Amino acid sequence: MIGAQGEQLGILTIDQALAKSLEAGLDLVEISPTAKPPVCKIMDYGKFKYDEKKRQAQAKKKQVVVQLKEIKLRPRTDEHDYDFKLRNVRRFLEEGNKSKLTIMFRGREIVHKEIGQKILSKVVEELKDMAIVEQTPRMEGRQMFMILAPNPKWKAKQPNAQAKAAAPRPVSAQAAALPPTPATATATATAAAAPLAASPKI
Repeated sequence: MIGAQGEQLGILTIDQALAKSLEAGLDLVEISPTAKPPVCKIMDYGKFKYDEKKRQAQAKKKQVVVQLKEIKLRPRTDEHDYDFKLRNVRRFLEEGNKSKLTIMFRGREIVHKEIGQKILSKVVEELKDMAIVEQTPRMEGRQMFMILAPNPKWKAKQPNAQAKAAAPRPVSAQAAALPPTPATATATATAAAAPLAASPKI
């Protein structure tokens, strides 16, 4: 039997244990039923469950969820579209997510798999500073795909830019950064031109 303050109360009968928990105004909770004899503790069970739920919520909040985000390309993807999709892949990696790049072949394009391989190799080369190849290029039906993941070494060197961007600025700093509106400028000019009120004589 363990008391409310963690003190050892020795081996008690069920009636004695219940009497002590009633005396303390708390609950009698069996915390180790397989022990011989079983171990019970006097505690506020409602508070215990609340604290446990709170700890689980905190642990879940700290847990990082990695998503797999797909980008689809064609063997004939033009340079502008390629650059746009490459920026998206870079953004996914910066956010800590993985990216699946899929080359879709249509019709007779399937006989030119080397074009898809060339595109994926180009992506790997352009993102070699921040990405590692988790799944090498492979065919699945009429599609060739590859999976990239953030490079742990690159990620460790990055400052927490997202936290800085999300941090609120003081109201005065935000106001100073804004250009003055015509109404504000007029009010300021009027206040500057107005004479100061004479201080009352004592």
